[in-house]
Amino acid sequence: MKILMVCLGNICRSPLAEGILEQKAGEAGLSWEIDSAGTNGYHIGEAPHRLSQKVAGLHGIDISQQRARAFTAVDFDRYDRIYAMAEDVIAGMRRIAGRKFDARKTGLILDESNPGSHLDVPDPWYGPESGYREVFDLLDRACTAIVEKYGGRDLSVS
Repeated sequence: MKILMVCLGNICRSPLAEGILEQKAGEAGLSWEIDSAGTNGYHIGEAPHRLSQKVAGLHGIDISQQRARAFTAVDFDRYDRIYAMAEDVIAGMRRIAGRKFDARKTGLILDESNPGSHLDVPDPWYGPESGYREVFDLLDRACTAIVEKYGGRDLSVS
């Protein structure tokens, strides 16, 4: 199973989602490959935002070694499931991927914990630590739902 988490800059939301899902999958004994990327190239090569790192660390998750990378069309070939943090991220993925965009592999991450809600994960970029804590809690619930939903079966799209 290969899962990609995608947000805009790949330094706030998607690194948290990557770290949370890695931890939960590992605890469940799942050998999933989890990565993250961003639809804009503003932060390529940067570590996650300091507050994302801090909030993850408060939950025993170290995301300090992650580095931001750009989402590419080839990601649709590499990953079984691609979770976007928000609708504008899906629009960016669609633009970047062009003909490779695969709606069967793509979804909003919060639809896993709140099916059919089509909710965005708020972008905490300009806000205080409390926003990062809220994002962590939302992603934590969604990642639990992902492990419960797919933990026992193959997610590959043929």
